[in-house]
Amino acid sequence: MSNITLADLCAEGGGGDESICELFASTTGISEGLASVTNGLDAFFLLFAGAVVFLMQAGFAMLCAGSVREKNVRNIMLKNLLDACGGALGFFFCGYAVAYGSPEGKTAFLGSSNFLLLDDAEATFDDGSSDIGSKYIGFFFQFAFAATAATIVAGTVAERCKMAAYLCYSVFLTAFVYPVVVHSTWSSQGFLSAFNSGNLFFDTGVIDFAGSGVVHLTGGATALIAAIILGPRIGRFYDENGNKLSEPADFQGHSAALQVLGTFILWFGWYGFNPGSALLASPAGYHNVIGLAAVTTTLSAAAGCVSSMALDTTIEAMRTGEISYDLTMAMNGCLGGLVAITAGCSVIQPWMSVIVGVIGGFVYYAFSKFLIFMRIDDAVDAVPVHFANGIWGVIAVGLFSDPVLQDLTYGSADAHVGWVHDFSDPMLLAAQCIQVGFIIAWVTVCMVPFFVFLRCVGLFRVDPLEEEVGLDVSHHRGTAYNFDGVDDNAKEKFENSRKGSNYALGPPTEQAPPPQQYPLAPAPAPVPYAVPPQAPAGPVYGGSVGGGSYGGGSFNNSGYTSSSDQSA
Repeated sequence: MSNITLADLCAEGGGGDESICELFASTTGISEGLASVTNGLDAFFLLFAGAVVFLMQAGFAMLCAGSVREKNVRNIMLKNLLDACGGALGFFFCGYAVAYGSPEGKTAFLGSSNFLLLDDAEATFDDGSSDIGSKYIGFFFQFAFAATAATIVAGTVAERCKMAAYLCYSVFLTAFVYPVVVHSTWSSQGFLSAFNSGNLFFDTGVIDFAGSGVVHLTGGATALIAAIILGPRIGRFYDENGNKLSEPADFQGHSAALQVLGTFILWFGWYGFNPGSALLASPAGYHNVIGLAAVTTTLSAAAGCVSSMALDTTIEAMRTGEISYDLTMAMNGCLGGLVAITAGCSVIQPWMSVIVGVIGGFVYYAFSKFLIFMRIDDAVDAVPVHFANGIWGVIAVGLFSDPVLQDLTYGSADAHVGWVHDFSDPMLLAAQCIQVGFIIAWVTVCMVPFFVFLRCVGLFRVDPLEEEVGLDVSHHRGTAYNFDGVDDNAKEKFENSRKGSNYALGPPTEQAPPPQQYPLAPAPAPVPYAVPPQAPAGPVYGGSVGGGSYGGGSFNNSGYTSSSDQSA
């Protein structure tokens, strides 16, 4: 059989029919045009999703700012800003290559190519045209995830961590620690990856679609280690003499409004985090994955919020006899539900996502109380939200992953599925648990020596006096809010001007001298005024001239006279 194609016949000198070749040329042009549109659509999809994920940095900043005391607001805002900056540089210079840089077809612990995006700069399509756009937009999207993992720690160590230590940690996490976890699960050469078709772990690979384990468990584990080594804030669990307080001090955040604003921004950002992890929008069937992820994300967040607040309200009512509703429990329960559904948002049925969210709210509440019991100080409760619910989210996939949805997302109809769908097959659940163990072990091995070193050289914690006065004043040249009152002189000028005084609000002006006063002549003495005599009044009501009579007596001009006096 001949291997000559229509393209060969229509080539110069191929001898093909002219009309057929014209038709072939037109269809080829349409195909190339559609390919260009498809590439542009996919690039825009990742740009939009990555931008929404990056907006989560603002959400973390608002949430952390509202959760700390007003004397530390500038400090925590700057740390959130440096997260994005340090994360971008660390992920560019090293992190992205470690995460995705392995040669094709070779399983490895970490990547070893594409440093500084040098390999991507030479990317081309099969026809030789440049393909750097799709490569660069992939880096941008992955950077937004790396920055999210780094910023989780900011709130936990708030109000007592040195700025230099925080910047060092941010770069180290995004340049090395986090990328190794990414490579293990999301790279096609990762040893746990469900995309490693040549060597699937447990014949299934780990399913962590958007990063309950890769992003949130990594950041949450780092935050937990940092909180333990750094120690609690002064006065939180111990008095000034180092004695344990009978009840931990409650350091209320200075702005509930900023906390709620940050929560809503984070919830919004999750719609780029979870549906955006589809990475492409144009291939057939991908719209199903994107739509499902959006729905499960919404339901789990709502369920986590309600369950956490309801549990806290019930327990407090049983303890005190009064019903109250805690805003913090509602907000963090919502975030816990979002973290919990992140791993399985594309493989769990919507009604099951409600169960995942409800349990996520319970997990947050229980772990938050456990941290207080263990006297581990987490200023914003990031560890219960990200660490505890990161673990639950990964395990939830092993329990609830649906066979049909799993095939739709990963194209693995014969792979192991959630345990509740097949009690005889716990392999996926086992793989998920191993990923949890790997992440915790890897982060512990890397971050414990790192934080211990910073503490030993005096770079980790601020001076007690600086902590007491607040990091804004001691490190950032002033407080975040200006509480100066109105200048007293200006206030006096304003009040006098409103009363009609000549003392104007502007600078004082020279006033004209008062007019000369001349003495006045004395006034004449007043003339006496004589009252003319009046005629006596006539009788009234038939009485005598002197007045009326009543009860045997009479009234006259001299007063009341009895009858005996009159007769005398």
